[in-house]
Amino acid sequence: MEAYLLDWANLLLRWVHVITAIAWIGSSFYFVFLDNSLTPPEDPALRDKGVGGELWAVHGGGFYHPQKYLVSPKKLPEHLHWFYWESYSTWLTGFGLFTALYLFNAGTFLIDKSVFDWSPPAAIGAALGFLAAFWVVYDVICRAFGQKKNGDLIVGAGVFVFVVFASWLACQLFAGRAAFLLVGAMMATSMSANVFFWIIPGQRTVVAQLRAGEKPEAIHGQRAKQRSVHNTYFTLPVLIAMLSNHYGWLYQAPHNWLVLVLFMLAGALIRHSFVARHKQLAQGKPVSWAHAIAGTLILVVLAVWLAPKPSAVSAQPVAAVTFAEVKAVVDQRCTMCHNAQVQSKNVALHTPALIQQHAQAMYQQAVVLKVMPMNNATQITDAERAVLKRWFEAGAPTAP
Repeated sequence: MEAYLLDWANLLLRWVHVITAIAWIGSSFYFVFLDNSLTPPEDPALRDKGVGGELWAVHGGGFYHPQKYLVSPKKLPEHLHWFYWESYSTWLTGFGLFTALYLFNAGTFLIDKSVFDWSPPAAIGAALGFLAAFWVVYDVICRAFGQKKNGDLIVGAGVFVFVVFASWLACQLFAGRAAFLLVGAMMATSMSANVFFWIIPGQRTVVAQLRAGEKPEAIHGQRAKQRSVHNTYFTLPVLIAMLSNHYGWLYQAPHNWLVLVLFMLAGALIRHSFVARHKQLAQGKPVSWAHAIAGTLILVVLAVWLAPKPSAVSAQPVAAVTFAEVKAVVDQRCTMCHNAQVQSKNVALHTPALIQQHAQAMYQQAVVLKVMPMNNATQITDAERAVLKRWFEAGAPTAP
């Protein structure tokens, strides 16, 4: 019953997390597009009112005319819409999901003893430390160099180096699946922390100064803008890190930390391509796809690198797999978690009928995706996966 309730918590938290993440990323992408697509207003009256940029758009059968003031309108409206609950809700539901799935089952999901053998409490503490430490180091880098000459380049290089180090370290300490997700979570934590500690407070300070009739300090807008830009570049790397847990061949690859870094780099390059494209279109310049092409080439290199190696072709005919061979693999590698007493994910594999009933799921999880056994805790071999593959593709017979 406990496992069943945890599955419900997992499902509902994941559902809400995806919904709020769509809302947050959608609004973030929209405002980045809007900022980079504004053109100087054609109407002199708008310029006199302080409008620095405008955009005409059509959507859903209607026309829209958003305008951006260089500082603020002469009179602030009483009600302003603030974009922050999307961020906070995404982080809270994501942390809840991380807790229910990874922290509550640290011995199963966080720890791979073949990678690093330590206790669940230690692994939990280290995982939480990753979330906090990345934010602290990232924030220090931004504070120290963000306002200096060429600060954006320095900050970008510093953050990139630290992400590479954190990815390498996570893959030395945690199970591959957990390491990939943890790297994404630490970056997502910094994204939400940017909103909580810098973007919203800065905007509140500016609004308060304007309502008091004071000239707002430019530094608040500059810092908020800088952190907002960082967030948009973090988005695609975070998404691939979060999605990676569905692909065992990804996080179980040799040098998996480098696989993760290259995937995230490809995402950042592709995201930059879209950011630059907005500006180029607004300015009437030719669109450059150089960064998107570079990101795509990285993905091609990864696809070639991670492709399964062709097995040696034997001159001898391959003997048909017997059910006895299949059951021997299942009994040794799978029934530890899938038996009459312990039915992980409501799957039991302790009888021939049950093995045949779940043949397709076994093929998907153990052969195609290679996510089972979890963290390969039972040390299934490639040869044993091949036995399951040949048996399933032969129709999954149970007869001797």
